[in-house]
Amino acid sequence: MIREPFRLRQTFATVLADDRRHITAAKEGMIQARQVLEAYIARDPFFQITFDPYSPDSDEAIIRRMTDAAARAGVGPMAAVAGAIAWAGVEAMADAGALFGVIDNGGDIALISDRPVRVGVHAGEARLSDRIAFVVPPQKNILGICTSSASVGPSVSFGMADTVTVFSSDVALADAWATSVCNQIRPDDQSVLERINVSEVSGIFAIMGETLVIWGNLPPLVPAKVDEQLISAGDRL
Repeated sequence: MIREPFRLRQTFATVLADDRRHITAAKEGMIQARQVLEAYIARDPFFQITFDPYSPDSDEAIIRRMTDAAARAGVGPMAAVAGAIAWAGVEAMADAGALFGVIDNGGDIALISDRPVRVGVHAGEARLSDRIAFVVPPQKNILGICTSSASVGPSVSFGMADTVTVFSSDVALADAWATSVCNQIRPDDQSVLERINVSEVSGIFAIMGETLVIWGNLPPLVPAKVDEQLISAGDRL
């Protein structure tokens, strides 16, 4: 397996693949997605700064995915940027014939896989941080596994959760809902989960200090030792 970092301005991602051609495809997919997004932001800067759902004038795939996800999760479109860029990269890998491809864009992961994949949980100072992992079964179709945290990383959060991880076949939506849930969930108030469509999101896992939240259908959790050095910094744009 090849593990290679990808750095382009604010994008700090890690690509996993079996074939270097698929690494190249992943990078080209992410570069193209960034170019489209940056060109749109240049003529519509409000898209980048709003924390509310927004309806831009564009039919480009990455713009449409980000705004659709934001509207459903009740956040600004940039809440879905890292997931959307990772999604574009894995799509390019699949188009190039990859059966295995993972892009970790700062904890916002898109993947396809012909084998089980372990995805570790990093939750800052929380007791379970770096001690457990999901065993994700083989995925013929692209899966999004996106994480937001109020205590770890550079992303803007208005919540208090150590980590919220969302699973969805819509990677941008997984990213947007991770932000939205992290902003709102509390140990004594989990009402935000009642607004989530189970046909769009397959599962959610949250850590808030000693409180664990498991919603929907999640892959098996197993004990693990997560290496923090393998964690990507992510995409802030």
